[in-house]
Amino acid sequence: MDKLWAPWRAIYITEPKDEAECIFCAKLADERDAENHVLVRRDLCFVLLNIFPYNNGHLLIAPNRHAADITELSTAESTALFQLTQEMVALMRRVMGPDGFNIGINLGRVAGAGFPGHFHIHVVPRWDGDTSFMPVVGDVKVISESLDRTYTKLKEGLGE
Repeated sequence: MDKLWAPWRAIYITEPKDEAECIFCAKLADERDAENHVLVRRDLCFVLLNIFPYNNGHLLIAPNRHAADITELSTAESTALFQLTQEMVALMRRVMGPDGFNIGINLGRVAGAGFPGHFHIHVVPRWDGDTSFMPVVGDVKVISESLDRTYTKLKEGLGE
C-alpha cells in the first residue's frame, strides 16, 4: 500500500461528526470564521473553503438559508449566489492567478453531492498542468498549500 504523509488532515478524521447537523448551517452559526475557513458572509449567502479540496482554493458558496435544491432558492438568493461566485472568481484571479476554473453544482447524492441537504456551488481554480501524473499513476491529488495559508491569502485579497 502506498502512503502519503498528510498530518494536517488528522483533524478532519479525528473530530467527532454529527451526521444530523448540516455542516453549512453549523459553520454559518459559528463565529470563528478563520478556524472554520469562512471567507465571506453576506445577507443571503456565504463562502467557505472546502476542507477536502479538489485543488488549492476550492470554494463552496452557499445560501445562508438551509435549502437543499436550486428550485427552493428565491430569486434574490439565486442572484446573490451568482454575484458572489463572480466576485470569488475575480478574487482568485487577482490573488492566485489560475488559468481557468471549474464551477459546478451537484444536486443529490447520486450526482456527487457530499452534502445534499444544503445547496452549494463549487468554485475550483485550475492551473495549466495541475493534473500531473499523480492522479493518474498514484490515484492521489497533491494539494500544494495548506487551507490556512490559502484562507489568509484570499482574506488579504479581500482587503478585510
